[in-house]
Amino acid sequence: MQIMNMEIAERIAKGNKAYYANAKLIKSKFLKKNTKMEIYKALIRPVVTYSSETWTLTAKDENNLRIFERQILRKVFGPVNIDDIWRIRNNMEIDKLIEGADMVRSIKAQRIKWLGHIQRMDQARPRQWW
Repeated sequence: MQIMNMEIAERIAKGNKAYYANAKLIKSKFLKKNTKMEIYKALIRPVVTYSSETWTLTAKDENNLRIFERQILRKVFGPVNIDDIWRIRNNMEIDKLIEGADMVRSIKAQRIKWLGHIQRMDQARPRQWW
């Protein structure tokens, strides 16, 4: 496994730990889904995406990140009841609920933002961003 793949796998594992540390809040019936999403965006997603500006994502890495995120979002949004039959939400329903703003897109946006920051840096400043 490449070093980058190992780092991403470690970040996903830490994201799982962050989820289970906050599982009571996310599973709570007393909180609205919007509040649960804010908990996810504030406490879980940043753990996974820490230092993601420097990642080189392969298709497999993107898929693993999306799988992790959908697992969490299925727990946030819960199952669907259609005609007294309960089922889990499918990927298209999850994507529609988050309006396409998934973790991989936010990582790519952060990388573009980081690149702009690097380009605006003073040329006399030593380039030590690693």
